[in-house]
Amino acid sequence: MLIDYLTEAHRLSGELSALRREFHQYPELGNHEFKTADRIELFLKELGIPTKRILETAVMGQLKGALPGPSIALRADMDALPLQEETGIDYPSRIPGIMHACGHDVHITAVLGAAKLLSGHREELEGTILLLFQPDEEGNGGAQRMIRAGVLEGVSAVFGAHVTPELPAGHIGVRYGKFYAASDTFKITVTGKSAHGAEREKGIDALAAASEIVGGLLELQHYSSEKSVITVGTFHGGTAGNIVADRAELTGIIRTLGPEARKQMRTRVLETVRDTAAKSGAQARCELHESYPGVVNDGSMTQLVEEAARSVFKSHGDAWLGSDLVHVIEEPLMMTEDFGYFLQERPGSFYHIGAGCPLPLHNPGFLPDEKSIVTAAAVHAAVAVRGLSTFAQ
Repeated sequence: MLIDYLTEAHRLSGELSALRREFHQYPELGNHEFKTADRIELFLKELGIPTKRILETAVMGQLKGALPGPSIALRADMDALPLQEETGIDYPSRIPGIMHACGHDVHITAVLGAAKLLSGHREELEGTILLLFQPDEEGNGGAQRMIRAGVLEGVSAVFGAHVTPELPAGHIGVRYGKFYAASDTFKITVTGKSAHGAEREKGIDALAAASEIVGGLLELQHYSSEKSVITVGTFHGGTAGNIVADRAELTGIIRTLGPEARKQMRTRVLETVRDTAAKSGAQARCELHESYPGVVNDGSMTQLVEEAARSVFKSHGDAWLGSDLVHVIEEPLMMTEDFGYFLQERPGSFYHIGAGCPLPLHNPGFLPDEKSIVTAAAVHAAVAVRGLSTFAQ
């Protein structure tokens, strides 16, 4: 029997809206999501779904179906950003300097909404749906720590989603293959030799060498085999206007698509820093720190998401809308997301939920349309059930 998850989700719209506004009013930064985790656990326990607290603020709920079968995981990130809200709504953040400017309040609510939808159909569920609420996506990557804590044990596939202002509210976007970029941060220290500004030839100008390095790094983007972005975010050096600087320091981030491109770019960055500094006689040390691995979606799992999303709209009676509301995203994004850690361990897919907002993510005025919660909850539920059926075969 085909379940009309979208109609059922619409019946919950008032409850889900109120829940999301509660999360929005009390945002918490990464690894401090204590009240958020408490509220999640209370909601799940009221549904009869047992929970387990991990890493102090992470929550795992376990929704067991009446029938034996595999385990599928749904993930939502929980942390907010250090921004002062400027949305002008009547339910703004009550925590000064912190707001949900990346839509994680929607992500939490959508997975909780899916949990409520699915809990009403336990008798039909073939297996277990794990509900993963992850801390610290915006910071140091809570996904990796959750995996180390064993949340993926026995899990056949994992799915997650992110709101996007690029799509209208109620729309779904799927991307096959490489979706989000991998990232590596860097710190470059250039050492020269100070001298009087009137006698530059007696010194080695660290600022000049560092400037050449910046230019060389930015040029690398044009010669990469795949799209890449290098950002130099800080540049500090020198002590006075009439002294040749003997030290300069740069920091930034490299974004690449796929493991091979990542490896190649890391090598090129190190070579560029070394060779450029050597031309001027300066010395340079480049410290590279591996960050998020990038999101690379499994093809069959992405097809599963696409088919599940289309089925949601068709079962709602809008058969002609199915193809209009589900979009295949043509180009990968250079943003980062630590969901990629989950995809390194299990097949799965990360998809987009239209936010219907004119302002970008991480903007103090970012405000998703709450219709996105209803759609996301319905699609999450359909994806989870289809995943169970797929791995039960």
